[in-house]
Amino acid sequence: MPKAPAVLMVFTGGTISMKIVPGRGAVPARGGQEILDQVPELRALASITCEDFDRLPGPHWTVERMFALARHLDARLAGDDFAGAVVTHGTDTLEETAYLLDLVLATNRPVVLTGAMKTADDPAWDGPANLADSVRAVTASGDREAGVAVMMGGTLHAARRVVKSHTEAPDAFTSAGDGPRLRERIETERLEPRVDLVTACAGCDGKFLRHAVGTGARGIVLEAFGSGNVPPAMLEGVKEAVAAGVCVVVASRCGDGATAPRYGYPGGGVTLKDAGAIFAGRLPGPKARIKLMVLLGAGAPPAMIRASFENPGS
Repeated sequence: MPKAPAVLMVFTGGTISMKIVPGRGAVPARGGQEILDQVPELRALASITCEDFDRLPGPHWTVERMFALARHLDARLAGDDFAGAVVTHGTDTLEETAYLLDLVLATNRPVVLTGAMKTADDPAWDGPANLADSVRAVTASGDREAGVAVMMGGTLHAARRVVKSHTEAPDAFTSAGDGPRLRERIETERLEPRVDLVTACAGCDGKFLRHAVGTGARGIVLEAFGSGNVPPAMLEGVKEAVAAGVCVVVASRCGDGATAPRYGYPGGGVTLKDAGAIFAGRLPGPKARIKLMVLLGAGAPPAMIRASFENPGS
């Protein structure tokens, strides 16, 4: 009888670990082994090694903790002990952690992130199915360059494309954009945390851009309208930020599609490009922020940052 593949399962918290406390709502309560004990069918799929890395709700994650998780996974997957890893995570920030891991992990072994939309004391708990599907995805993966993936609701998504598009549906995660691309890796020993996200809305001006610059931001991701356009009063804020040496990356508020300099009116994409802004392509704002943190942390010069965002393969 063939030996079962070995899979590292790293628990970090999230709804999959929570229970409902009367008067408080859902809170983290269960460690990894407690969760595994409720999913005995996993034993038939793989030899599981359980580790508790954290017990955090999704909104409590920081980029520093995400980076620490990346270093932990690289250390644990460096040898031949495991076919790959499954990581449980709170769904609110799961796509950001997955994308950061996709950018910075050195390992070629498959890493799949998953979680749950329902707590374990809910009759509709989706944790067991997501865990089982994730283990199957790790053990079946033959593409060492496929990058980090997210498994939710029976569907496997590439980390660089996945978004949480519904607040509570079991199939809340969808893949925006075009088909799979080669993984982009960025070697770095640190992240630059001083990157802000500013969203454009009708009639807004440059005050939040100026505030970001004034409080020490080294980068700003601007969530613009459509393909990359902002109200005319925001254009001056972009010019001032670039003149101050702050990298400005333009993403879109839209759920799908790429940013590009197409419109020439004041605040249109052409004028943002002329002001020195970089366009994020298909990356949504939160992921563009993650990528800019990684690039700035790696000490990438402006030309390299621009090429990384604006190259269609990125």
